[in-house]
Parts: sequence; structure tokens; C-alpha cells
Amino acid sequence: MTDMIVVGGGYVGLAAALAVKTAAPHLEITVIEASPENAWQKDPRASAIIAAATRMLDVFGVWNEIETQSQPIHKMIVTDSRAADPVRPVFLTFDGAVEEGRPFAYMVPNVAMVGALLRAAREAGIVIRNGVKAEALADRGASAEVTLNDGTVLSARLVVACDGVRSHMRDLAGIKTVTWSYGQSGIVATVEHERPHQGVAEEHFLPAGPFAILPLTGNRSSLVWTERSADADRLVASDDLVFETELERRFGHKLGAIRSVGDRRAFPLGLTLSRAFVKQRLALAGDAAHGIHPISGQGLNLGFKDVAALAETVVDADRLGLDIGDLTVLERYQTWRRFDTFRMGVTTDVLNRLFSNDITPLRIARDFGLGLVDRLPKLKSYFITEAAGTAIKDGPKLLAGHAL
Repeated sequence: MTDMIVVGGGYVGLAAALAVKTAAPHLEITVIEASPENAWQKDPRASAIIAAATRMLDVFGVWNEIETQSQPIHKMIVTDSRAADPVRPVFLTFDGAVEEGRPFAYMVPNVAMVGALLRAAREAGIVIRNGVKAEALADRGASAEVTLNDGTVLSARLVVACDGVRSHMRDLAGIKTVTWSYGQSGIVATVEHERPHQGVAEEHFLPAGPFAILPLTGNRSSLVWTERSADADRLVASDDLVFETELERRFGHKLGAIRSVGDRRAFPLGLTLSRAFVKQRLALAGDAAHGIHPISGQGLNLGFKDVAALAETVVDADRLGLDIGDLTVLERYQTWRRFDTFRMGVTTDVLNRLFSNDITPLRIARDFGLGLVDRLPKLKSYFITEAAGTAIKDGPKLLAGHAL
């Protein structure tokens, strides 16, 4: 029997395993990942990582490696317009620094993040099994049993489900969710452009949904382009000429000529909130616990906050000689994370409904609100520290850069 099994070997699952192993090296941890061993190397996406999360990655000893491949976000611009508008007035701007030498967020290639976490996990002695799926889950009293599709049965005091928004482990545990679809899909793509972006991120609120331009290293940017699902599927399936013509209408000409590079994909968008984050011998983390709209760029960072809270809960319990998989122990983690997750889910839901339309009275009201925030430095500072995760008081130690 091992101490902890993590189902899902993406960045949240690897971070959860590494957070516990770094603080409690005597605990035996196994990570189960359904994808083949090197599948992560083909992921073309990049993710926004907030300042608090970089502090946690620094504690693991991986941030220096990741940072060399990352692009700091020095400034954020918010506009509200239609795709055909010749001028897009800027209603809100944020300077990107939350403290000296540390911007509020970075854009990090997923391959850089997963690669660094994977190497650190293996060096720490974490067992990683690729190419096998967890098919069954059973509570055996003093342990939980996970049955894999190759017939192997593993036992652990605690199982951590990090297997995505359609979590099979969550379903096996009988945990219900609150779920609805927005009828939107997010197109994820990378573009090259003629002129440098200067580390500026832009979010254009368009009637179909937000269109985010996020800076990458070099003259490249990552797009998170929200459209109604039928339109998104049509655009992704179109040839390069059609796609780039529609892209240029939204992207504009400020960075010169643009060109789509690499794969483009569309992901359906919705809200999924688990009714419980824990059961006896089981904890949910990352998208298995919550899936939110990308309008705020906080999805991955909510997962890293889960990691920090869960690791502290598990390590503290282990040091006290408590059973790390007992429900009374895990309820501390659930209490720590449920309100923040619910608040972020409601916030992104309201923002998406408020901005993804072309209703004139709403447009006037929201533009007035954005302009008002832009003229109140203290309020802007509050929002940027909230977004960076540095405003959390009495939060998990890892998010403050402190070892457990």
C-alpha cells in the first residue's frame, strides 16, 4: 500500500504530488496518467500563471527553469467593442507589477511547465505510471483501492483526483456537480506578428464573447477566442485564409501582419462546480473540482490554489500522526477552498453574461463601470493584487513562497 495516489498527471496532478513529497519525503506517492509517456510534449497551449503560483513553483525548485521560457505580462488592456468597430477605445488598463521584479502574471508554455514538474517529481522519488487508466474506486475502510485498466489494483490512504472537468474519479465517488453550458467554445491558437507586443495582454469584449491576446516569447501571442460553438467549430475547420481573415477583424493591425501558426482547437465552455470536494479517502483538485469560463484567466490558478491548500492539509495531518485520508482531516481542505471557488465561478459567470452580448443599455453601464475603475488607483491596485493572488491573508503557505 502507498500513502497517496494522484489520478491525473497534468500540471495540477504533478504539482499536488510534488507539494506533498517536497514537505514529507517519507510519504510514498504514485501518479497515474492515462496519456502515453511523452504525450505532454505535443501540447501547443500556454497558460497564464499568477504571481502567487510562481512562488509555490519556486518552493518546488522548478520556477527558475520555467521562467526562462516564460513571458512576463507587464500590462493589461481591456476594451469593449464590436468586431467591425474601426476604433476600440481602451476603458481599463492595469500595470503588471505587484512587487519589485515580479509581474502579476506570466504566460508559460504548457510543455515547459509539465516538463519541469515531471523532472522534479521523478527526482523526488514519485512513481509515475503512464498509459494506464483508473477504472474503479473502492473504499476499503483503512484504505482506498484504485483498479487500473491493466488489471492492477493499487491501495492508498488518500486518492487525489486531478483528472479534469469530466472527472471519472468524481463520478465513481458519486459526487454530484452543478453544471451548465454557455453555448460558447474557446478557440485556442498561436499567432506570429510583425511587431513586438512589449509584454502587453489585451482582452477585447466582443458580442460573441471575450477575445484575449496573451503575449508569448518573441513576436508571438496566444489567443483565447470565444465564439458561439457552431461558429467556433466552423472557424477551426476552415482553411487558413478564412481563419486568418476572421482573426484579423478581431486582432487588428497594431502589431503589423499576423499569421496563425501550429494547431488550432476549440473547447466547449461551461461552468462546473462540484457539490463536494472530498469524501472519505478522496479529494478533488483542479478541474475535477471546478471548471470555469476563461474570461478571467484563473482556471489553472484555481487548481494551483487547491494544490497549496491540499498539500498543507495533508502534511500538517501527517506531522500530527493523523490519517491523511480521513474525512475529518480532508474537510479542512474543503472548507479552505469551497468559498473561493464558488466566488470565482459566480464572478466569471456574471462577467461572461454581462459582456457577451450587444445590448445597448448593458454596454453603456459596463463601459461606465470600466472607466470608473480606471480612474480609481486604489481600486485598480486591489483588483490586480486579487488577480495575482497576493492579497490572500491567512492563505496556504506555499502561495506566499513559504515551505511547509
